[in-house]
Parts: sequence; structure tokens; C-alpha cells
Amino acid sequence: MEPANGPGAGQDIVIVTGPAGAGRTSTIRALEDFGFEAIDNLPLSLMPRLIAGPPMTRPLVVGVDPRNRDFAVDALTDMLDVIGARPGCRPVLVYVDCAPDALIARYSESRRRHPSSPNETPLVGIEREMALLAPLKVRADVLIDTTAMTPHDLRAELARWFAPDDASGGLAITLQSFSYARGAPRGADMVIDCRFLQNPHWDARLRARDGRDPQVAAFVAADPRHPAFYLRLADLLRFLLPAYRDEGKSYFTLALGCTGGKHRSVAVTEALAITLAQDGWQVSILHRDMERTLTTSVFEKRASGV
Repeated sequence: MEPANGPGAGQDIVIVTGPAGAGRTSTIRALEDFGFEAIDNLPLSLMPRLIAGPPMTRPLVVGVDPRNRDFAVDALTDMLDVIGARPGCRPVLVYVDCAPDALIARYSESRRRHPSSPNETPLVGIEREMALLAPLKVRADVLIDTTAMTPHDLRAELARWFAPDDASGGLAITLQSFSYARGAPRGADMVIDCRFLQNPHWDARLRARDGRDPQVAAFVAADPRHPAFYLRLADLLRFLLPAYRDEGKSYFTLALGCTGGKHRSVAVTEALAITLAQDGWQVSILHRDMERTLTTSVFEKRASGV
């Protein structure tokens, strides 16, 4: 089977199941980050109503827990056939598996009782669930063994199947300019001070303009310290962003500040957004303290020719 979102894929519904502790919930959360609508622990009796509802505008992932009161392997396999009979809809059954000894270790570390054997050893519940789910493991379109996986490994494997065209690996980057006079923004992952650059505010021709203006941007870039600063900042981000992505981080905010939040920080933010977009990252811009707050996607900006 090729990746579900690959060429020719028509799947709309991903069903995720597997033994407790193997990573079903983590799988659903990762697919939600990839743009799926997520529903967990849906009783099978409600599945027909979900399928018969309004057309879906984005892919759907549904978590099926074998502990649900109406769970039955035959009912789930029948439901997969019903979904597959709908025009343009290809169901994908994802089975998240794990070796029993690894599951025992996970329950020991969390000190949780196994849901299928609350008054017995975890191994009893693990073996009970695995026997119940064995036909679904055989039927699975995508089988993921998380025994030796970290959460980041699991996310990377899911991206290979369900987000192969996501060049940024799911890391959404926000570049934010701001004024130190109004305080540094809360929640920024990194803050860069641009106040050492020459200030267009002291040029009467440029004072009323902002850093998006080509003349203001040229004035800031003409500072002898600007080229080395910009090169080092871009190189730092090229080093850090893949590391944050691999760590499983979904969002990264870089705040760039200057005195008024109008000239230097805006000019650097605009230039840096284009550089990162050209590198393949998903970048958005927020100019917090300009007269008109602007939130836009750099890709939309480039497409419009601005």
C-alpha cells in the first residue's frame, strides 16, 4: 500500500485501533496536527450517522477503542466495507501494535491498571486484547509497531503515510515584530533585539513609512552590521528549525523587536519570512504594534506579487 495521501489516494476516513498502551491516542493527535478532523472513542453504533452526515471538508480520523460497550470485530469490519462502498471514499484501517513486554513496561512506569484486567496482572489484559483484535491486525492497511519507537518516531512514521507532501514536517512558524516600548510578546519561543540597527525613524523621509516599504527595508539593510547579523540569524534558524520539527514541536514563534515596532523589526521580519519560505517552511507574519495589525501568510503574499 502506498501512502494514503499519495498519488491516486481517495481516502476520507482513517480508523485507528490497537491494544491499549500501544499509541492509539498519540496517533490520533498526530493526524489531527496533519489536518485531520479527529474523533476518539466513537461507539460503532454511531458510525453510520457520522458517515451519512454532511460531506466532509477534510480527512477524518476515528479512534475505535475495543473497550467500548458495543465494540465487535465483525461490526468494525462490516463498517469498513460500508465506508468503502461509498463513491470516492477509501477507508484506511491503522493498527497500532506493540510487543507485550514493552506494554507491560509502559504500564509499570505509569502505574496504571490495564483496562481489560483491572483486578489481574497487565499481561492478562494485554493477551486478552491482542486475541480479540487479531483479525483487525490481519486486516489492517497500515500496521505500525511502536515497540521501539519514541513519540517522535511515531509522528515521523505517520507523516510518511499521511503527510508526504508536508515539506515543513508540520512545524508552523510565526515571525512577529513588536515594540519594546509596549513589552515583549508573551509566548514567543525566541526573541531577537534589532535595536542595534540604524533607525529609519531619524530620517524624515522614512519616518511615516514602515518596514514593508522597500526604501525603509533598504535603509535597514544598508547598516554595515546587517549582512552578518542576517546571515547568522538565518543560519541559526536553519539549524534549529529541523531540530524542533524532529522533536515533535508543532509551532515556533520568533519575535523580533525594535523601539517602535514599525521599521527595523518589521523589515527584518519581512525579509526573514521570505528566506524561510524559500527554504520550504510554512511561515506566517504578525506585525503586532504597527498602526494596522497584519496577519498574513508569506505564501499568499508571494503569490499576489507583493
